[in-house]
Amino acid sequence: MTELRRWLLERSFVVPERVNVIELGARAAVWIGLLVLGWGYVFESIERSQESPTFLHFLISRVNLVFHEAGHIVFAILGELIAALGGSLMQVLIPLVCAVTFLRHLNSFGAAVATWWAGESLIELAPYIGDARSQRLELLGGVTGSDAPGYHDWNNILSRLDLLAYDHGLAKAAHLLGTLLILLGLAWGGYLLMRQYRNREGFP
Repeated sequence: MTELRRWLLERSFVVPERVNVIELGARAAVWIGLLVLGWGYVFESIERSQESPTFLHFLISRVNLVFHEAGHIVFAILGELIAALGGSLMQVLIPLVCAVTFLRHLNSFGAAVATWWAGESLIELAPYIGDARSQRLELLGGVTGSDAPGYHDWNNILSRLDLLAYDHGLAKAAHLLGTLLILLGLAWGGYLLMRQYRNREGFP
């Protein structure tokens, strides 16, 4: 644990001694975009967070969907329960793997963005988890879980674990954890931008 903490501290706040002002501007634009998007994710209700009010929300959701569906295939060899969980698991794991990869390459700002993405993925999953009993959400293919028994991942998961009655509580927990990761990513990225601004070159 001490080695892991040292590794994280050494890589989480790396800032070049000289920062190109154009690169700094691009990072600042990304951070502002994540701030605006994150505001919507964090302060919307769990039910409304499933909606895609802008093209960027829709685009991120489609990217997440690709990893979600791939997760079912990747984890299928571990049995039906893990295969059902694999979609949601992969959807959150991919951003976390990206964060670690960025840290390995000393790109701390990239890691902060990936942390934001992991939080967004969790918030996006929250309505799906909370729908486990009612099965009213429209799923891939245009059907609901009620229309196609056995099709709803989280109904399958929580039913098998005898936790179906806790779907709303688990959804709130996913939303809360996602909110914390989004706020962490924004705070981390904002701090790095301030340090990079001090090291800017090219303009006053």
